[in-house]
Amino acid sequence: MNQIVNFARRYRAALFAANIALLVLVTLLSPLEQTLGWRARAVYFHGAWVWTGKAAFALAAAAGLTALLWARRRAEAANWSLTLGRAGLFFWLTYLPMSVWVQQINWGGVYWDEPRWRIPLAFGVAAILLQIALALFEQPLLTGAANLAFGVALWVSLASIQNVLHPDSPIFGSGALYIQIFFVLLIGLSLLFLAQVALLLHKPGAPR
Repeated sequence: MNQIVNFARRYRAALFAANIALLVLVTLLSPLEQTLGWRARAVYFHGAWVWTGKAAFALAAAAGLTALLWARRRAEAANWSLTLGRAGLFFWLTYLPMSVWVQQINWGGVYWDEPRWRIPLAFGVAAILLQIALALFEQPLLTGAANLAFGVALWVSLASIQNVLHPDSPIFGSGALYIQIFFVLLIGLSLLFLAQVALLLHKPGAPR
């Protein structure tokens, strides 16, 4: 495992560039949709990106739970929780403007009161404040508990959102296997990018 981490850090720039190139290539090769045309590709990428952000916060919550329950590994687990929370924040803050653009090109405008925009925006602001507070206090127990609470709140809130204009699971509910395959591939590459971002942000030692 350490050899893989060292390899990833040594060739970080090349691996970042290769993954970005693959993300762009797969997005451009993704199938068109009869109604949206080329704009469907923006929807695919946008969907993969937000799911990766959700995965990052879920992993931060899991590491936070580990920090609370495993005293011997508390500092290490809290440090990873902090890292993954920051990585999740990166994906979330880049997803939000992407969401505005996707709404604009597909709906011809932005519905600011759409729950799937308004609630993620609120969590984005909360995540910024949370990560600032955790960086200031540097307490493993606080880091673990806060990221656990945030991750659970995020997933529960997003699961209970009522859609207005936003369709419910447009890709997996479409029945189009070819589109679903490309979407899963985009999610896989996005998760790999998450791992790269986390390794870039991770600093061994106590949370800071």
